[in-house]
Amino acid sequence: MNIHEYQAKELLAKFGVGIPAGYAALTVAEAVAGAKQLPGPLYVVKAQIHAGGRGKGKFKELGADAKGGVRLAHSLADVEAHAKEMLGNTLVTIQTGEAGKQVNRLYVTDGVDIDKEFYLSMLVDRQTSRVAIIASTEGGMNIEDVAHDSPEKITTITIDPAQGFQPHHGRAVAFALKLSGDLNKAAQLVTRQLYDAFMALDCAMLEINPLVVTKPNASGDAKLLVLDTKMSFDPNALYRHPDVEALRDESEEDPAEVEASKYDLAYIKLDGNIGCMVNGAGLAMATMDIIKLNGMFPANFLDVGGGATTEKVTAAFKLILSDPAVKGILVNIFGGIMKCDTIAEGIVAAAKDVNLSVPLVVRLEGTNVEQGKAILAASGLAIVPADDLGDAAKKIVAEVKKAA
Repeated sequence: MNIHEYQAKELLAKFGVGIPAGYAALTVAEAVAGAKQLPGPLYVVKAQIHAGGRGKGKFKELGADAKGGVRLAHSLADVEAHAKEMLGNTLVTIQTGEAGKQVNRLYVTDGVDIDKEFYLSMLVDRQTSRVAIIASTEGGMNIEDVAHDSPEKITTITIDPAQGFQPHHGRAVAFALKLSGDLNKAAQLVTRQLYDAFMALDCAMLEINPLVVTKPNASGDAKLLVLDTKMSFDPNALYRHPDVEALRDESEEDPAEVEASKYDLAYIKLDGNIGCMVNGAGLAMATMDIIKLNGMFPANFLDVGGGATTEKVTAAFKLILSDPAVKGILVNIFGGIMKCDTIAEGIVAAAKDVNLSVPLVVRLEGTNVEQGKAILAASGLAIVPADDLGDAAKKIVAEVKKAA
């Protein structure tokens, strides 16, 4: 699950992380009111969508010369003008694709006099089963280019979960960022604070870009501040964090994926035209691969899990058919905990309910497979049975081509 920047910053502030003052806004009036509570005279107006690259993004409705989704404002009038242009319009970034995302929320923050920008993130490294800290002196909007062109400028530090965060981890980050004196100590502290937040909130990813050093004030002091952040969470741990789950913004998610989550279905929409319903993530990926091997493309990833009911299977089937791009459906079930007769009952119920009009190929194997096949055969529906996965893929591709 992802959340907005302003929500992530509010969570980090509870762990002591240095965050510039800011206010979220749903309307132009709220944006101006928030700016009035900031010291000024420089403000930053930031579009809030679940995607990176907002500063380089463009609004569809405003033409090629339009400013991006992160803008400086030198007065309250500027804040108002930017808010009017952003709210309700579609921001296209490198991460949204051409469709873009409509901006429904803004974040107005206090302007910061930046001396240096850094990159700092934490994520779960599946290869080492550890939390990995990634640090770079080259923070800012071009971090992807740095990773591609100058990987030597990126440092990765892993933390053994049995030991947890140790002082030497903080020192390694401060050294990677080439900071000294009080800023070195500040970097060690903020790294520890971010790690504490990452672990306590069951994060999957926490990205700070940029982490900045401010220009010295009249007393010669500089600060280390988090200017932008992205945060995502392990969905399997959300039951432990109802306060975090309450931050979910369903308007930022694919409607089909939101519907799938209501039935505890793992669903991701893809660009193909053969719908897939499978039990088990590995089997689902193999099913998608073999569809491509036979010359067509999957329309979705859909894992119904190991303990689905007839109602859950029916919901999954309807979800697949809600995609107008779907020209055929392949059901591939290996029954263990999941029983084949349960799958068959759900398929028949859903097919009759939605008046199935696309080819359907079903491959069943495992627990109660004969009962499942009998249910499908007695349904009176035009269901094409398959003996194995290879046979199923060939049949669904042939059926879709025949119906075209």
